[in-house]
Amino acid sequence: MSNRPVEIGPAGLHAARAIEYLRLVRGLTQHQLAARCTALGRPMANTALSRTERARRRCDVDDLVALATALGVSPTTLLLPLPSVSGDDWRGC
Repeated sequence: MSNRPVEIGPAGLHAARAIEYLRLVRGLTQHQLAARCTALGRPMANTALSRTERARRRCDVDDLVALATALGVSPTTLLLPLPSVSGDDWRGC
C-alpha cells in the first residue's frame, strides 16, 4: 500500500484552523477535546485531533459534528474562514 499525501481542500483547512483556535480560546488541551468527543460517542485520540488541526488528517463529517458539539458551536462555524479582523469576533462562538 502506497502512502499518498492527504489532500485537504479549503473547507478542510478552515476547519483545521477553527478547531485549533476555538480549542485554545476555550482553554482546552487536545487531550481534553478528544476526551469530550469520545464522551459524545465519537472515539477520538488526541493524536488524531493533533493531525486534524495540522491538516495532516481529513476531518470526516462525523468528526466535524462531534468536534463542533464538544466546542459548543455549529458544524457550519468550523467550515467558515476565521475572521481576519480580530479574535473578538469569535468570542461568542
